Amino acid sequence: MKLNLDKQESEFLNRVITHWEKENLLSGEQAQTLRNSAEVKGFDWMRLAKYSFWVALLCGAIAVGSLIISDRLINWIKSLYYTPDIVISVGAGLLAAGAFYLGRYRQKRYPERVFSNEATTFIGILFTACCIAYFGKAFDNGSGHYSLLFLLSVFVYGFLGWKLNSRLIWLFALVSLGSWFGTETGYQTKWSYYFLGMNYPLRFVLFGMVLLAGCYILKGRKWIAPFWELTYVVGLLYLFISLWLMSIFGNYGQLEDWLQVKQISLYYWGVIAMALAAGFTFYGLKTKDAIAREFGITFVLIFIYTKYFEYLWNHIPYTLFFAILAASFWLIGRRAERIWNLNT
Repeated sequence: MKLNLDKQESEFLNRVITHWEKENLLSGEQAQTLRNSAEVKGFDWMRLAKYSFWVALLCGAIAVGSLIISDRLINWIKSLYYTPDIVISVGAGLLAAGAFYLGRYRQKRYPERVFSNEATTFIGILFTACCIAYFGKAFDNGSGHYSLLFLLSVFVYGFLGWKLNSRLIWLFALVSLGSWFGTETGYQTKWSYYFLGMNYPLRFVLFGMVLLAGCYILKGRKWIAPFWELTYVVGLLYLFISLWLMSIFGNYGQLEDWLQVKQISLYYWGVIAMALAAGFTFYGLKTKDAIAREFGITFVLIFIYTKYFEYLWNHIPYTLFFAILAASFWLIGRRAERIWNLNT
């Protein structure tokens, strides 16, 4: 029976076999036998399955929304207005537990049904968020310290992600961690624009650095091994997206203040962002860290093109502007093509 591969997998396999053949690790006959043992799928059914489940969830949400606006349901919801928040929280928690149990059961029974299993887990995540939100509402004392709910979400999602070995749930723990940090620093300053002299993007630059430092400290620990790479990627996203925002807005907390300064006066933030991206690129190349290398290269390009648009959009003719843009992308494509050919 032939191995059924999609087009990209087939191309990769052919490159590997060709390389082994050139290095005399395989004879011509063995190489041809390996090539004949695989065939390209006629259609990428896995991708269709993935998108179908997400569309199903979206359509389900729309269906629920449509149901909510019906008069009969609105009247029923009004009758539940005085339902205690703790009851709603417990109910949502039970539904979340049921969804997680079903997702875990399906993962063990039908491991090949990746996307439907993840969709079931995602429903559990939503009910968990509802449970925590109404739990907070039930015990709200009017302080407005709702960042504690995000902190609770970190522990709940973190424990569930670790216990169920779910990267999707772990991702929500990391998102909740960032949400807690942002809202907690806002609460501590009575929602002013600065925390220790830092606006929100600068705070998250430090947050991303701390998360990355934690990744390196915990690298090799058995309990975080299944989630280490995901945590590393999320830490890099927090860092570089915040750096990108800093390169545009600087350390200004109000839009009105930012509009009064010339963009060129914030050049040093762009230099800092570019230097960090270049540093990660160099580190990735030296240590063969593909994630750091690709993030570094990607954001170097993003930072360059951001500044290009900022400084030249209104200062040169549009014909010349897009001609330079086209030429630059052509050169990048040519260079990338040569590197790709060297590695094949």
